[in-house]
Formats: sequence, C-alpha cells, structure tokens
Amino acid sequence: MTQPPRPHPITPRQNAWAPRLSRRQLVLTSLTALPAFNSLAADPERLRIGYQKSSTLMIFLKSRGLLEKALAPLQVNVQWHEFNSGLPLLEALNVGAIDASADVADAVPPFALAAGARLTYYAIETPSPQAQAIVVRKDSPLTSVAQLKGQKVAFAKGAGAHYLLLEALAQQGLSIKDIEPAYLSPADARAAFENGSVAAWVIWDPFLAAVQRQSGARILQDGAKLSSYRRFYLAATPYAQRRPDVLAALYAQLQAAGDWIKKNPSQAAEWHAQVIGLDTATVEAANQRRSYRVQPVDAEALAEQQRIADAFSQAHIIPRRVQVNESPVWQPSATR
Repeated sequence: MTQPPRPHPITPRQNAWAPRLSRRQLVLTSLTALPAFNSLAADPERLRIGYQKSSTLMIFLKSRGLLEKALAPLQVNVQWHEFNSGLPLLEALNVGAIDASADVADAVPPFALAAGARLTYYAIETPSPQAQAIVVRKDSPLTSVAQLKGQKVAFAKGAGAHYLLLEALAQQGLSIKDIEPAYLSPADARAAFENGSVAAWVIWDPFLAAVQRQSGARILQDGAKLSSYRRFYLAATPYAQRRPDVLAALYAQLQAAGDWIKKNPSQAAEWHAQVIGLDTATVEAANQRRSYRVQPVDAEALAEQQRIADAFSQAHIIPRRVQVNESPVWQPSATR
C-alpha cells in the first residue's frame, strides 16, 4: 500500500440546520446494534468505521487488516460497524456513534444534510452509472419506464436508486406521484419483486448482479445519462478537524484497494464472494460496473450533490433546500 499523503487541514463552514428526520427511523433499521451509541464522545485513539455490504473497498481493508497496520504508527485502533443502508449509517456518524463512513450512494448525503448532520466529505469513487438500475422480472410485460405509471415500484428511500427513479420518471414526463412507491430494504424488496408484489425494483450492485444472474431480471433503465452514481465517503466533522492525519491514511489505503481490485478482477471477485456470500461470477459482474477509483471530492461532484438535493427538495421528499457547499471538504495535499 502507498504511504498516506500529508494531510491538508479542512476549513469548517457553518452548517445549515433543519428539523431532524426521525432518528429512530434512520438508525434502528441497522442490522448491527452499536454499543457505542450510548457514548457520543469521540475517542481520538480509535477510528470507528461504518460500512455496508456494498462497501467493497472498506470490506477489503477490513478483511486483510490493512487499515489497522497503516494506523498503527499513529497509535489509532479501528472498530468496524455494519449497517444495512446509508441513511442510518450517516445518522450514526452525525450523532457521534462512528467517526467515518465507507462509501454511500450519491443521494444519501443530501438526506443527512437536510436533517442537520455535520458531515465532512473526504473522498469519492468516480462515476459508475451502470451499477444501479430499474429492473423488471423476465416475464414482465413492461418494456419502458413510461409504463411504470400506476405501478408499484420497490426501492430504498434516500438511496441512489431513489434519485435514479426520480430522473428516469422525469425523463418520461412523470413524477414520483405517478407511481406507487414501496420503500423496502434490498432483502425485502427482492422478496416482493420475485413474488410479484411489485412491478419493478430499483437496485444497485451487488444486489443488481445477483437478481440478474439468479432470477433473470431484465434491466428497464440503468443510470447511463441519468445518474452518474458517484459513491461518497464522509467523516464526522469534529473528527475530521481533529484527525486529518487519520483521514489521510484512510484515503491512501482506499485508493490502493481500489487499484488492486481493478487490476486483479478474478482474484478480487473470488475474495469478495467468500466475504459477502455470493458466487464469484456474480461478484465479478458487479465489480465490472463499479469504477472503484478513489479520488478527492471536486467541484463537479459537489455540483451533482446540489442537483440531487434540489431534486429531492423540489419533490418535497426532504423538508428544505440543502446548501451542499456549506459542508466541509477534506482534501489530500497531493494525489496520484
């Protein structure tokens, strides 16, 4: 792994606050209860990381102990906490239960910011628009997004899939009011999809690759020309201000992990399949659609965050307009 770049201090900006989304709704959906939730004081000698099953790069570092080795010279221990979706992960980040998040879909940060979260952007994965899609069953009569009008569609609220659906409907002159939303976790959505309770499902990899290969699901529309699907890495702003050296080490490890996975696709898929319990071919298909290229957060990425936030506020899905540029952005002093 490469040596971490020398950190560049972040400059905090004033955060805009709004009435908070239900913390119970956001947090209690996590698969893993956090014992640290009862203690909100951050510990400078430990890095608590939240991740999901789709967090390939973080899972890679976790499974091989690479981050622990990189942070040993800084005398920082690592603790790992798994979540089943991005919204409770970022809420845990906001209330001080964890210090940094693995990647979350591009639609997730605007939801958290609308709830008043104090978050710092520290990295992105470059666009992977085909890594999420609207799918229908192989025997479905639906052949276009326009035909979703009046249909029941499953997706995770606040996920990148949510934004993809908004954009796909808008392209056809429709809105979220023209369908019947079914806000479901990936596991519940797949069950509903396969038993015919919903007409379509909006989902991301590796769940997308799994339902394609195992059930023959057919893609109605992917993110191409609709949603670039960058994945964002965030940290609690107080932690980012106090430990930019830790973020620098984490950033370097994520870059190196992404490089290794793209340069070794078969070996990476074999490793990842064992970790998440899917077959190797499915994981390799999913990995081909993800860029895994970790880069600094740039103006283009933040501009897209603003477009996503505006789309949600205009649709009255979040309670107010979010100003993304009020959130701090950590930048490494040098990148490859």
